[in-house]
Amino acid sequence: MQDAYHADVKRSLAHGRAAASDHGSGLFSPSCRSDLAPHSTLPPLAAQSSHADPHDGYDSARWERRINAAVRPIRHALQAFIVGLLFSGSVGATPLVSLPRSGLNADELALLVNDADPQSRQVADYYQKARGIPDAHVIHLRFNAERSAFEKDEFIALKREIDAATPESVQAYAVTWTTPYRVACMSLTSALAFGFHERYCSTQCSSSAASPYFNSASLSPAQDYRLRPAMMLAGRSVAEVKALIDRGVAADGTQPRGRAYLLSTSDAARNSRAAGYTRARTALAGILPVEIRQSDVLADAHDVLFYFTGLARVTQLDSLHFLPGALADHLTSFGGQLTDSGQMSSLRWLEAGATASYGTVVEPCNHPQKFPLPAVAMLIYASGATALEAYWKSVQWPGEGLFIGEPLARPFAPTLHELAPGEFELRLFSLGAGQVRLLASASPMGPFVPVRAGMSIRPGNNVLRFSLPVERNGYVRLLWP
Repeated sequence: MQDAYHADVKRSLAHGRAAASDHGSGLFSPSCRSDLAPHSTLPPLAAQSSHADPHDGYDSARWERRINAAVRPIRHALQAFIVGLLFSGSVGATPLVSLPRSGLNADELALLVNDADPQSRQVADYYQKARGIPDAHVIHLRFNAERSAFEKDEFIALKREIDAATPESVQAYAVTWTTPYRVACMSLTSALAFGFHERYCSTQCSSSAASPYFNSASLSPAQDYRLRPAMMLAGRSVAEVKALIDRGVAADGTQPRGRAYLLSTSDAARNSRAAGYTRARTALAGILPVEIRQSDVLADAHDVLFYFTGLARVTQLDSLHFLPGALADHLTSFGGQLTDSGQMSSLRWLEAGATASYGTVVEPCNHPQKFPLPAVAMLIYASGATALEAYWKSVQWPGEGLFIGEPLARPFAPTLHELAPGEFELRLFSLGAGQVRLLASASPMGPFVPVRAGMSIRPGNNVLRFSLPVERNGYVRLLWP
């Protein structure tokens, strides 16, 4: 595991939230900054030089002070006007409150269905209803499902069909079949994301192409990187996949008080991630409990939220209780061969109760970069991302790796409930201490200005209650680090 990524992952997440806070998305896309006059076309004064040039007679520092003095009362008056307008009682409705965007949602997911596969059709129907996937995002295909791999040319043609049918707003795919799971030397999920190319494969234990999505703060990979990550709703039966979907839906917003188990095993070849376990525990200190065990077996644990190990086969899974939303995988060569592996298939994790897993479909050797890095996966998941985002962003070289599970599971998503008219409860999981800020506007187009003192939060679980005037119109945004 690479030290730089463990050191930087919190900064990366903070940068992504800051960018989302400043730019937003959809209805709330205008900036909420209050340190400049709204719609000003002037550059921030702090960016100008504060030193006078003795040759041109212009004292920029003096002019900066004058301009700031002139702008300050205008800015304060504008903020007071906006807050007064927001809470003037002119229209009878509690302000509309919005939360920061932290992960993908159903409107950004497309559902891939193989109409020639009865299980795929049933899974797609169940998942669309469970998650509210728009009809326009259901993409119907037809091909032979009785095999483990697509031929390269066949897949390239299928990918063109998928691309043509995918709405521009879609950021990721949910795949509703279990086979085929591979495209020649690539996993199906990576071939869907990148398109087929042999640079994502390796020969003689070499590296493969890196993913720009790795450890990124992106909430829009289709626009930012021209890729759409995919995850397979895989299972041996419709009943198993329905149970998986139910776990994913049940996980949302629960902010579980589970534990991460990192097992350092006796299998030296498959234990290559263990070198980074201590750094992972340090990165999660004060946020999530992380337990490192020198053992081949985890048994009788009833609070499993994360489980990372390295073995060809993992035993005693039936003695464990996985919390809804749990991520779990084992570093081995062929875990991603879902239905015909000589080692333990990654499907066994889902059957045991995990909500998402990962495995490689061809020989990857034991490069840690080809498998999920635990610290990255856990921190991104805990920031409120989906299972798909957390797993995908944790793998640096994902070309040979298969992502399976319920894509939209978000156990650490913040939740907001109106307990009574104007009385709200916010539950959020934070990666650090800070303040929740309330900013308001009379219009969804802004500008947004602070309306009350911030509320303090600590690392981990937080429950905050606050009130807003009843029978007032307007828009309120909640922001935190």
